[in-house]
Amino acid sequence: MQRIRLRYTKRGRLRFTSHRDFQRAFERALRRAEVPMAYSAGFTPHPKVSYANAAPTGTGSEAEYLEIALTDARDPDKLRDLLDESLPAGLDIVDAVEARTSGLADRLTGSVWELRLDGVAPEDAKRAVDAFKSADTVEVQRKTKNGMRTFDARGAVASLEAHAAQPETLPETHRPQADRPTDQPCAILRLVVRHVTPAVRPDDVLSGLRAVADLAPPVPAAVTRLAQGLFDEETGTVTDPLAPDREAAAAAPTVFSGHAAAAAAKAPVPEGPA
Repeated sequence: MQRIRLRYTKRGRLRFTSHRDFQRAFERALRRAEVPMAYSAGFTPHPKVSYANAAPTGTGSEAEYLEIALTDARDPDKLRDLLDESLPAGLDIVDAVEARTSGLADRLTGSVWELRLDGVAPEDAKRAVDAFKSADTVEVQRKTKNGMRTFDARGAVASLEAHAAQPETLPETHRPQADRPTDQPCAILRLVVRHVTPAVRPDDVLSGLRAVADLAPPVPAAVTRLAQGLFDEETGTVTDPLAPDREAAAAAPTVFSGHAAAAAAKAPVPEGPA
């Protein structure tokens, strides 16, 4: 059995798809691409797909991960292309590697987020960020299936910075070259957060900024996960979780698919010199 790990995105309007919506779309893509999936046992077999730490509904992402199990080996790059063609634009398969190591979920210990705050002046955002970072704890509340829960949003935040949005990152109507540009400011927050329990999400950090500095964007923030992987405490960065598999694949011989292996076995062996 071969295991393939995939990185996929949620872009544009597809950020509003729920995790269940993506599961259904992905399973349809597996059927369209005729991927030789391994299935679970029991009365209702399901394709063996493991999803890891999906982003909340409504947030975009450049770094979502999953793992699939195949009954017949396939080339990861060709499989990526087939699946990407079978998914709607916005749900894009951007990377694929053969699983050569264990514990993908264990390597997802941090995320890098970008929060675009339309209508918020960069200097106001910076003052709120400074107040948030200077606090020892920032208690926020979130509604869960068990009711309201209070927890600290500060401890999980490894870094938080505010800066002005560059013109090319703004919506078309906010750019200077637009026909009818608006004069609304726009601040960008760059957030690096550790994955802890309970999970601290970007909206929790926004709640914390409101609590410590009364920062309340006039419109909902546009949130995108830029990276997800192993958090390095020394550098404060998040590393690529698929890198160990790529390194292991480079050091190991290529794995043939079942058809390729059979063809290789039947190929005639060249005769040596008489």
